[in-house]
Amino acid sequence: MADSSTNTVVETKQQRFERLLTTEPFKGLKAILDNLSRDQAALCAGVQATNSFEELVGKLGYRVTMTKQIHIADCYSRTGQAGGIKAVLPYFDIPTQSALPTLVNFDSTVTATPKSAAFFNGLLADLKRQLGV
Repeated sequence: MADSSTNTVVETKQQRFERLLTTEPFKGLKAILDNLSRDQAALCAGVQATNSFEELVGKLGYRVTMTKQIHIADCYSRTGQAGGIKAVLPYFDIPTQSALPTLVNFDSTVTATPKSAAFFNGLLADLKRQLGV
């Protein structure tokens, strides 16, 4: 007689969060979050406790600053303590054919364009929906 019971593995919210972030739609958001904190538990808690990209960035100890345009090539030349830029994240969304660059700065700010901030705000909402929060 065959055993009809199935082995079900229960995925914790933390595990689900980490798994979802590694999927293609969320890679740009993951790149930003990885530059803001290496503490996955803090990132997961932040996502659950906030309702917008700007709130999440604030919860992680940073502040979002908006700029009209980000010139990626210029930003790479200003990477490092002297230039003030910690990370240049030149995300390109293929479905919308949009360049959505984001900068993480040493002064605890995240520089984004209104378009990139809106895009990552939408991704955060999608992530929260998939997490069930």
